[in-house]
Parts: sequence; structure tokens; C-alpha cells
Amino acid sequence: MKLFFLLWLLLLLLLLLEVNSEDSCTSNLNLKNKPLFDTSSFHCVSVWDEQGYILRYLQTDTKVWSFLLSAPNSNSFIGMGFSKDGKMVGSSAIVGWISNDGSSTMKRYYLGGQSSAQVVPDEGNLQLVNMTSSIIAENSRIYMAFQLSTAVTPTNRLIYSLGPNGRLPSPINYQLSQHRAHISTFFDYNSGESKSKIPYANLRSSHGVLNMLSWGILIPIGVMVARYFRQYDPIWFYTHTTIQSIASLLGFSGIVCGFVLEDRLSAHVDKHKAIGIFILVLACLQVIAFLARPGKESKVRKYWNWYHQILGRVLIILAAANIFYGIHLGGAGTAWNVGFAVTLVALFSISIVLEIRLWMTK
Repeated sequence: MKLFFLLWLLLLLLLLLEVNSEDSCTSNLNLKNKPLFDTSSFHCVSVWDEQGYILRYLQTDTKVWSFLLSAPNSNSFIGMGFSKDGKMVGSSAIVGWISNDGSSTMKRYYLGGQSSAQVVPDEGNLQLVNMTSSIIAENSRIYMAFQLSTAVTPTNRLIYSLGPNGRLPSPINYQLSQHRAHISTFFDYNSGESKSKIPYANLRSSHGVLNMLSWGILIPIGVMVARYFRQYDPIWFYTHTTIQSIASLLGFSGIVCGFVLEDRLSAHVDKHKAIGIFILVLACLQVIAFLARPGKESKVRKYWNWYHQILGRVLIILAAANIFYGIHLGGAGTAWNVGFAVTLVALFSISIVLEIRLWMTK
């Protein structure tokens, strides 16, 4: 009985600690280290559910707007940008972080471009009220408090960003590394409603779906047809070529969407793009090999078969890796990763069954 009571008490304490480590608009903010201005009457809204960002705000004087942004403390910088058009380039931001030695830093930045060199510290059109800014680390969260001096209501286009794990700005030049996630929102200061807006969402989806369907699903199915259904000659051949042709056309369209998306977002995705181009080159080589294939009785036919099969396998492996990498770059979330992973596992399981069946019939 005592053991049961102790276990129950331990579970209760763990639950209390877990609740205490989270921030929520449904509970009062009770920090041991208080911000340098009163936040008790602030409005509160969850502005980025995926990353746990919560914003508290209030117009505390005629020309003063006060903000308190909280987020999980993941050894990364957190940022809040004020934009005219919802884009990062051209916006001004407040960025804060807690260093490994426990010291806190908050700085203004002007986002003049996509590269780190164009993100300039201590610049921008945000005017901070002196001696009111602070960074607090408490209950596994980081709290960034600041006040803006402005004669008008701040812009409704707010951008939130999260830096890479363990890569904090250097105290020498305070240069920011590229963020690992960000979100652009439209914020209503009167109602507290925050609406996220993903730029070019349809184009992003088209790029992802086309490449996933073509290189990640149809190409492997076409390979399986060629390997496991040769007894149905010549049906297997026409089915194989039809599937691979459709996949190549869809994949080409997906890559074109990627180029357009890169241009419109001014994104730096050099590795992802290079792998995608290499995959397209491999597909073109497969088409050339198909057109120049030797006859079945030719002495070089077996070498052609090896070449064709090896290139196909390399293409599939690179495509799968690049799709997961693209999902990561686009911040598409767990659902896309799980969906594609389940599809790959299903295809792999089917191929194992067919491979066993093939060996048993030999």
C-alpha cells in the first residue's frame, strides 16, 4: 500500500513538473525572474503551435507597445520580425538567445537579404524603449520581453523564426545562422487573432507531391514490374516503359516547380537542388540507354542490363533521400515524413515477398 502511495505521489510530482515547464494562455504567468515591465494585464495568444510560441502583448502607453514572446528553450535563438509584406527580406526583427554560460542577449536585426551577411545586427526600423528589454530562461522556456516606441500600431505582418540547435550567434559579430523554421502570420492586435500564411503554399505542395509520386513511388513500382513480372512478356515491358515514362514527365514537372519556387522565395537550397538535377540527369541517361539498348542476343547486353539496373537503383535511393530532405527544408511536418515512410515500407515489403517468390520459382 505504501509503495502504491509513493508511486502515485511520484507520478503526481512529475505531472506537476511537466505542467510547470509549459506555458499556456489558460494559466497565469508566474515567473521567478520578472520582466522589466508589468505583464499581468497583457493579452495572450498562441502564435505558432508547431513550435510552442506564445505571444503576450499590450499597448502600455500612448507611444509604447510591449511584447513578451515565449518559446521552448532548445539552445537556439528565437526571433520576432515585423514586416510590411509578410516576407523576411526587408523586415526588421528582435532576436534573443541564452548562451551556454547562462548569459542572455537580445538584438535588433535588419533582414536585408537571404544570406547571413545581409542580416545586419543593430539595424532596422524598430525603436526599442531603453532599459526595458530582457531575456529570461525558466521552466525549460525562454521569455523575450521588449517594448517598442512607435506612434502607430505596429505592422500586422509578424514573422517568427527558430534558429538551428546549438548554433548561437557569436559575441564577436552577432551573425545569425540560417533559421531552421519560420512562419509568417497576419496578426490582429484588437482581437488577438493570428493567422499563419505559408507563401506559395500551392506551389510548394505541387513540387512535393509531383516529386514524391514520380521519383519516390512510380519509379520503384516500374522497377518492380520489370524484375518480378517478366513471365508476362511483352506486357511487363510495355507496363514498365509506360510507368517510367509517366514518372519521368511528372518528375520533370516537379523539378520545374522547384526552380520556380526557389526563384520566388529567393531560397538557398543548393544541396537539394543539386541532388534533384542529378536525379533528372540519371533519368535522362536511362531514356538514352533505353533508346540505344542492344539486342537480346548481343554480347554486350548483359553489361547494358547491369548499367540500367545500377542507375535505376541509385536514382531511387537518391530520390528517397532528397524527398525526405525536401520535407525537412520545407518544414512540412511529421505527416509528410510518416506518409512517405509508410509508402516506402509498403513497397519494400511487397518487393521482399515478390523476391522470395521469384527465388522459389527458379
